[in-house]
Amino acid sequence: MSNQPTEHPFAEFIKILGKGKKGSRPLTQDEAYRAMTMILADQVEPIQLGAFLMLMRVKEETAEELAGFVQAARESFKIPAQSVKVDLDWSSYAGKRRHLPWFLLSTLLLTENDTRVFMHGAGGHTEGRVYTQHVLKYLNIQAASSIEQSIKQINETNFSYLSLEYFCPKLYDMINLRPVMGLRSPVHTLVRLLNPLNASHAIQGIFHPSYRQVHQKAALLLNQSSMAVLKGEGGETERNPDMDCLVQSVRNEELVDEQWPALFKRRHVKSENLDPQQLADLWQGKINDEFAEATVIGTTAVALKLIGKAESQEKAHELATQYWLNRSAISI
Repeated sequence: MSNQPTEHPFAEFIKILGKGKKGSRPLTQDEAYRAMTMILADQVEPIQLGAFLMLMRVKEETAEELAGFVQAARESFKIPAQSVKVDLDWSSYAGKRRHLPWFLLSTLLLTENDTRVFMHGAGGHTEGRVYTQHVLKYLNIQAASSIEQSIKQINETNFSYLSLEYFCPKLYDMINLRPVMGLRSPVHTLVRLLNPLNASHAIQGIFHPSYRQVHQKAALLLNQSSMAVLKGEGGETERNPDMDCLVQSVRNEELVDEQWPALFKRRHVKSENLDPQQLADLWQGKINDEFAEATVIGTTAVALKLIGKAESQEKAHELATQYWLNRSAISI
């Protein structure tokens, strides 16, 4: 009788990814779904998880793998039965290093004008970055600490920010492995696609341009009928007004690519001081900053076109500018 140990069920997925240049292949959507289901159910050994994440990192994720991962993650959420209408899912995981998160003022413009925004993110996994959850207080916004609280905030104010740790703690633990591994992992990609409250539209920012199309195709596989992804400033969902911006989206089950032109001919010199108080000061008109203002308006315009409040880039920019000029400067 053989005493050879039985192979662990999760080893199947490590073998698929790690058989070398000729023997390895990407996971199918179903395999990715099964692998992530096991991970989220704590049915894998720590050494297996580390190997899996780094093998995925080396080869990079396919759209099918991302869709499978996201499907498994969504099934793990404990979303209350009470429903909430959300217009725009906005992911915020990268943090900002060169500029302040001006996109937060874009979300304020949208929520002031009857757009319901749910933002989710995580902070602290990469040193030297300014994370959304740490600057909300400067805008007099309290981050939620549960899905139930988020639903309440959206119903009351049209906006809520919720950290990943409160709706998928296992993924939160995994995203915080970055300092241990020294590298990002597929988790940094899949969390942007989660759309936990099933918003009718979703917008995502990425840093590496090659990931735009992967997000776009994964959203299509996930039956997300309206989403947009752009190379955002610092990897956040924020249009840089100094550069052309390619927005790749899904509209009515079709892949659409749209180029938004730069708003300035010359690039601006980045600020040496990332003081979050400047977010409130700009909103309240206490300071002038043409780069920041153009960032807010330009990012808002992309969102407005996505959610169908403007038919063209020109109309979207006009409406975003109108929102900015008519903002309630005393609301924070």
